[in-house]
Amino acid sequence: MKMISKCILSFLIAAAMLVSIADRAVAQQYPVFSQYYFNELVINPAYAGNHVQLSLTSMYRNQWVNFPGAPRTFSISGHTSLYDGKVGVGLLVNRDEIGSYGNQNVYGYYSYKIAFRKATLSMGLQAGFNFLGVDFSKLDLLNPTDASFAALNTYKPNFGTGVYLNFKNSFIGLSVPFILNSTLVSNVSSLGTELKEARYYFLRGGTIQKLNTKGTLKINPSILVRAQEGQPLSMDLNVGLIIHDIVSAGASLRSGDALIGFIDLKISESFHFAYSFDMTGSNLNRFSNGSHEFLLNYRTRIRNLHKNVECPDYYGYGINGRPRFKK
Repeated sequence: MKMISKCILSFLIAAAMLVSIADRAVAQQYPVFSQYYFNELVINPAYAGNHVQLSLTSMYRNQWVNFPGAPRTFSISGHTSLYDGKVGVGLLVNRDEIGSYGNQNVYGYYSYKIAFRKATLSMGLQAGFNFLGVDFSKLDLLNPTDASFAALNTYKPNFGTGVYLNFKNSFIGLSVPFILNSTLVSNVSSLGTELKEARYYFLRGGTIQKLNTKGTLKINPSILVRAQEGQPLSMDLNVGLIIHDIVSAGASLRSGDALIGFIDLKISESFHFAYSFDMTGSNLNRFSNGSHEFLLNYRTRIRNLHKNVECPDYYGYGINGRPRFKK
């Protein structure tokens, strides 16, 4: 109980720190996913290897449907554990299109896990490159030969870090995926401002509790506090209902932005499919029909690599303490 109390206190302190830094400089935005709760790797590098077995995920997000130039994002990622679950490694590739802008992110992940009797602390690092391309030829320009609208291609390295403490049915995590504020564009004559990479702060926590004695019905409340330099602090309040460990359905409320409904279905022992719909709550709802997001996850055990190490349930946050081997 003392350990849990300390974790809760640390959570509240970290939340206060996020509020204090949320109103700083402006910067380029990183893609926002609604289904991070099924793929925590997109916000926290310490999550790498948490599934123990090889886990491959593809995600597609079509934001603000029918709004010209709205973001469209495709992501593919994979991660696994090594050395009896003590180490996690992973890779993530994003492509984000917003109007005439195209952003690509390629990052590698590493995590090291320290096992306690009833919990596991994971510390993670990520490093890679952000690529930015601008093609103004897609726009209807009055003067296409204007040098201010010349094509742009640039890339910058970056790195981030995170921690993730998980029990069998609950977790708490804190991450800063991009630490460097690299300048991507400094030609103010072409873009009207200096474009810099944003520093993000994510504070995340959740739990899963049984609603009946058989455990066939569970509730999964969770929270995400998101801070980006130059933007208001935002928060997601999520709640899901897990039925027979086959279906998870629920809703999320994103402060000042959207109401989200989601469903995840277990197709087989290896495949899961998820869909979510964001109902825009801002003034954009007059021009947009919401946002659609799709996720497909595949998991498999590689016997020579994972041997008989115990893997957490798909809807669980982990196992108690050090990974155990099945007999």
